[in-house]
Amino acid sequence: MKIERHGSALWYGGFPQGRGSLSTESGALDDHYYNVASRFDRHVGSNPEELLAAAHAGCFNMVLAMVLAEAHLTATELQTSATVVLEQQFSGFVIASVHLSVRAVVPDADPLVFRRLAALARAKCPLSRLFNAMVTIETELSGDWGALRQPVVARS
Repeated sequence: MKIERHGSALWYGGFPQGRGSLSTESGALDDHYYNVASRFDRHVGSNPEELLAAAHAGCFNMVLAMVLAEAHLTATELQTSATVVLEQQFSGFVIASVHLSVRAVVPDADPLVFRRLAALARAKCPLSRLFNAMVTIETELSGDWGALRQPVVARS
C-alpha cells in the first residue's frame, strides 16, 4: 500500500524579511502565516518544527495504540507532546533531537510492559524513523498499577 499526502508552502521576499504561508491538502492549515521571526524568535505565526512536533506526537499515539492492541491492551487516553530541537551547527541548522513525553491511562497495564511497548512504538513510528536525530521518550502510566514515570531513551 502506498499513501500520498500533500502540503505546500508559499514564500514572498528574501531572507530574513520575507514571509510566507503553509497549507495542507486537508485544510487543517490554509495559508497559515510563517516567517523567520516565527521560526527563530517565537513571534506570531507557525514554523516547520512545531508542525513536525505535532505530526510526530499524532503519529506516535496511533502507533502506540496499535502496539497496545497487539498486546491486548487498550488505552483510555494517550497524551503525547513532542519537542523538536533545532540547533545551529557548523554545517547549518539541523534537527538535533526530538523528545516525546507520553502520559497514558491504560487499565491493567504493567508499568514495565508499558515502557517496553512505548519504546517499540517509538521504533515503529514512521516519523521517529524519518528524523536523523536522537528521539527520546518519557512515559507516565496511570491505571490499576498506579503511576510510573521513567525515561526510556532510544536512538533512531
